[in-house]
Amino acid sequence: MDKTRFIQFWKMSGSGNDFIIIDNRAFSLPVDDWPAFVRRLCARRFSVGADGLLLIEPSATADFRWRFFNADGSVAEMCGNAARCVARWAHENNLAGARLSFETPAGVIEAEVQGDVAKVRMPDPSPLVPGRTILLNGEKCDLDCIDTGVPHAVCFVASVEACDVVSTGREIRQHTFFAPKGTNADFAVAFNRHAMRVRTYERGVEDETLACGTGVVASVLAAAGRNLVDSPVDVTVQGGDVLRVYFSRADGRFGEIYLEGKVKMVYQGMLFEEAYQ
Repeated sequence: MDKTRFIQFWKMSGSGNDFIIIDNRAFSLPVDDWPAFVRRLCARRFSVGADGLLLIEPSATADFRWRFFNADGSVAEMCGNAARCVARWAHENNLAGARLSFETPAGVIEAEVQGDVAKVRMPDPSPLVPGRTILLNGEKCDLDCIDTGVPHAVCFVASVEACDVVSTGREIRQHTFFAPKGTNADFAVAFNRHAMRVRTYERGVEDETLACGTGVVASVLAAAGRNLVDSPVDVTVQGGDVLRVYFSRADGRFGEIYLEGKVKMVYQGMLFEEAYQ
């Protein structure tokens, strides 16, 4: 076995949203087809398995830049939980201090790490579009739509536990209203002014994930738009963790949005060629 072709990687989890991180600052990875490489590595039970993969590359404007891929090999501009994971990874590996910034297609993201807690400033969202009605199997479904780095459609329900997140989420994700790129689908309930529960069907993963940072933020902002919550809001995700969202609002627009929560460094290893061929 040619050990020169081993690839070092880290596995991290942000509230159950898990990611593979590879340091590619030297641009030395022996990969020609990135989408295929990502799909193979993210395949559960056949390889490492993950919701997405992050490549760390040099940046002229920040501590580093990332290239983020969903599990299906598609490129995503932003992922809140991946941002928290990469912030802690960079700090633990001495790429940056406790306060850091990194470049993404959604803009430069600022972050702060304290122990196993990472807090990131999210990009300013698009204007909230409330009350969009679509038909799902002949039934009306009201959605609040907002882009928090990637597009989300938030559906407020009486109980997220009673939702068929996978089938209904897939229908929303693939609905012609959101064509051609589709959307992520969130199912949310607000318990009080500072507590919510959210479940998300993620585009690119094509399944429910245990957490979705941009989905949590989208749901909180949609709830604020309905005057259901005030900053900060603690959101319980499907993996059982609680993520905290901070925000401000002026002239109908949201800003100063932060996502905070614990991050786990799960393991570090070496990829054999068989893991990605």
